[in-house]
Amino acid sequence: MYESYINKIEDVGRLRNLKPGTIRNYQNNIRQYLDFIQKDPETLTCEDARTFLLYLKNKGDKASTLNNKNGSLVFFYKRVLGKLWDDNLVPRAINDYAVPKVLSRVEIDRLLDATPNLKYKAIFAIMYSSGLRISEVLHLHYDDISRTNMQIYIHETKTHTSRYALLSKRALDILTDYWFKCGRPKGILFPNQWTGNYLTSSATRLELNKAVKKAGLPKEIHSHCLRHSFATHLLEDGVDIRYIQTLLGHRSPKSTEIYLHISNKALLGVQSPFDKRAGVSNE
Repeated sequence: MYESYINKIEDVGRLRNLKPGTIRNYQNNIRQYLDFIQKDPETLTCEDARTFLLYLKNKGDKASTLNNKNGSLVFFYKRVLGKLWDDNLVPRAINDYAVPKVLSRVEIDRLLDATPNLKYKAIFAIMYSSGLRISEVLHLHYDDISRTNMQIYIHETKTHTSRYALLSKRALDILTDYWFKCGRPKGILFPNQWTGNYLTSSATRLELNKAVKKAGLPKEIHSHCLRHSFATHLLEDGVDIRYIQTLLGHRSPKSTEIYLHISNKALLGVQSPFDKRAGVSNE
């Protein structure tokens, strides 16, 4: 019933050079919205969007989910329908910022030891050792790996900004072992063994969940925890947060500052004022 509008989302998204995953997310959210509101899209109002988001809020959806739907609605109204959007009538929700989950270095080793599949072991090793997003690792090509400079060229990024990431010696050893034993791929570095195309993030997350369970790690550990762990461990090692921001590909330093809240403050040399008396340190 609404497929012509769902297809328009893809057309407009491609013209704006949005990531395929972003386009699919918009399409899924808008399909849910249209199924709920049951109106001709041309007659939609901001009141309808407000009603939909209030329904989700009352159903128990978190602020992050509401804002995800909100962003899709804004795109649909403004870019596809050509309608005005009222931020006062349909405001974004205030997010509850949870502290990211971080694995210890010992737990990282346990996770890798619990991953028997060499391909996924190499993927997880690079995600942690280079701080990459799951999509960035899955879109790597053979030529993106520079053994001479010990760098990884990242071109499929969330922010459309290419960058170089660190290439760890340990990760390179695992990657080399995988490459020689698993077909020596010269194009896509981690191809699907059946189709030759990119691996899906869902399949990779499934393998990660298996390894997490086998290693006896907390159930809530997910793929982004490896990236969080990379940044936190660098900060604890004394690396300037500005360099960490560059390595992670964050546009804003605020995105990187979250790691100040989860790093081991003792390793950073921070001392509680309660441990100082009359201006004299206990050091």
